[in-house]
Amino acid sequence: MAKIGFIGLGNMGLPMALNLAKAGHDVTGHDIFPAAVAAATAAGLRVDAVGAVDDVDIIITMLPNGKLVLEAYQTILAKAKPGTLLIDSSTIDVASARIAHEQAEAAGMLSADAPVSGGVGGAAAGTLTFMVGGSEDVFAKAQPILAAMGKKIVHCGGAGAGQAAKICNNMILGISMIAVGEAFVLAEKLGLSHQALYDVASTSSGQCWSLTSYCPVPGPVPASPANNAYKPGFAAALMLKDLLLSQEAAASAGATTALGQHATEIFQQFVESGQGGTDFSGIINDIRGKSA
Repeated sequence: MAKIGFIGLGNMGLPMALNLAKAGHDVTGHDIFPAAVAAATAAGLRVDAVGAVDDVDIIITMLPNGKLVLEAYQTILAKAKPGTLLIDSSTIDVASARIAHEQAEAAGMLSADAPVSGGVGGAAAGTLTFMVGGSEDVFAKAQPILAAMGKKIVHCGGAGAGQAAKICNNMILGISMIAVGEAFVLAEKLGLSHQALYDVASTSSGQCWSLTSYCPVPGPVPASPANNAYKPGFAAALMLKDLLLSQEAAASAGATTALGQHATEIFQQFVESGQGGTDFSGIINDIRGKSA
């Protein structure tokens, strides 16, 4: 089994690190926040800043943004042994991901960007989807490690391709959740029950993940956050972060993403209204309020 350093023990990182330990790997974690360190220690994970970087085979980072990833890499690349496999599972901009790859290669390290989909529930259950960017050889080395934390691992291409896939996927997700929310609000105004719309749309051309797995109204999908007062899951602030990354990437690549831009504006207003900690499916309440 591998010796693994895991940097970033937040809501996603800690359960991911614990799943690696459960799979038999020798895991040492690190986080700059005392509350995260306390939670990791209470869960039985060894936490040591030095041990998470020195003399390990693999270092996984799970951090909030590209700036923090690149800052962490300055320390990692100076202290880790040559040939260490670096896996960044943060969701960051494509440009920063490619810089991280370049810096790792220059320092004699192996590098993969491997953002995830599946939320906190998927992290705890070990059912995440990993979207991986990097060489074929690096993917082959990373795949068995990622398999301890997820059920689907997809090699998307070279450096930065994992982040590109994550950004595109979550742009679809943000747009589709708004569409599903609008449909349910319209159905309410037309006197159509939630269950009736769900029964029709879930088995016809309106079917999508936002409807069948994460239905934004209580009832049809018992496990959806709508049945738990919209406690996240996947917070609206994180959806906004991903949508902003999609628009940054679209501007850089010269792509027109009109619906992506409008979805970003809608979630921006939702978060600025104080709902950033609400599950992103709670956008239906914003739509309903504006329709009153």
